[in-house]
Amino acid sequence: MTPQQIQLVQQSYSKIVRIADQAAGLFYTRLFETAPYVRPLFKGDMHEQGRKLMSVIGVAVVALDNLPELVPIVRDLGRRHASYGVKDDHYDVVGEALLWTLEKGLGESFTDDVKEAWTSVYILLANTMKGAAQDVAA
Repeated sequence: MTPQQIQLVQQSYSKIVRIADQAAGLFYTRLFETAPYVRPLFKGDMHEQGRKLMSVIGVAVVALDNLPELVPIVRDLGRRHASYGVKDDHYDVVGEALLWTLEKGLGESFTDDVKEAWTSVYILLANTMKGAAQDVAA
């Protein structure tokens, strides 16, 4: 993840945050369409879940400039997700749904460079979460 990629993610997220509720709805609709087997992992109010999702993404995006601060937060998130039943392969479908949502939400602003930047960030965060989940299982 380069400084330029961090900047692209932060700039593009500032546009997504303006449509946060819509983006969260798009994300979960896409996720459940492409991976209906993850639906039982989500309990409770999906609107509230969407707000939590956008909040967590926002925290991560803002903290990309400070990985030593971000990594413990992401590791804790990975441990919690493991306790909910999230498996490693779930991260792939979540990443796909996230990129699809960003493409829809950003429109023409979702350039190849922006997609590559978000992909790099997501891979870093997902791998950190998966590593923490494996620590719990060990």
